Amino acid sequence: MTDPSRANGRIAVWLVGLVGLMATLSFLAVPFYDWFCRTTGYGGTPQTVDSASDTILEETVTVHFDANTDKGMPWQFRPKVSEMKLRIGETAIAYYEAYTPTDRPVAGTASYNVAPEIAGGFFDKIDCFCFTEQVQQPGERVDMPVTFFVDPAIAKDRDAWQVRSITLSYTFYETPLPDEQASLPQGNTTTYN
Repeated sequence: MTDPSRANGRIAVWLVGLVGLMATLSFLAVPFYDWFCRTTGYGGTPQTVDSASDTILEETVTVHFDANTDKGMPWQFRPKVSEMKLRIGETAIAYYEAYTPTDRPVAGTASYNVAPEIAGGFFDKIDCFCFTEQVQQPGERVDMPVTFFVDPAIAKDRDAWQVRSITLSYTFYETPLPDEQASLPQGNTTTYN
């Protein structure tokens, strides 16, 4: 016959281990989900690549540009053009404009996605203002570029081959100023973009 206190001790250790495992997995869920979305394009998350496509198709796609700011973000933010028609695989540069109509510097970070969601796995960004935090001075107006292409593999995908209209959408959120920027006296016009 087994000792009940010993059996209870094993159960307690097992339960503490289970709680520890669940806590660890909950902390890992967010970075894993982010990695999964960036890798697969799930949820309309565009891909990040190092170079342009070496294949350009004759088929075209229209990319629409959308710009938003989070509630309380004091910037004015808009695309310079509302849409662009390009060949699939062709590299393009689109510009967004941000203006800070405030009397203080403002830092912001952009989140982004594409619609329809299935296009996320085929929308490749080479370079983007959204990869880093942006800091703007009072009254500053800047053009922010994004360099991208639509992967030619979209034309052969059994679910996405008919997609010919994609919307690239950004939302800017205010973030705390970097330490070196926050310590500057008001009115300093140095930019740390």
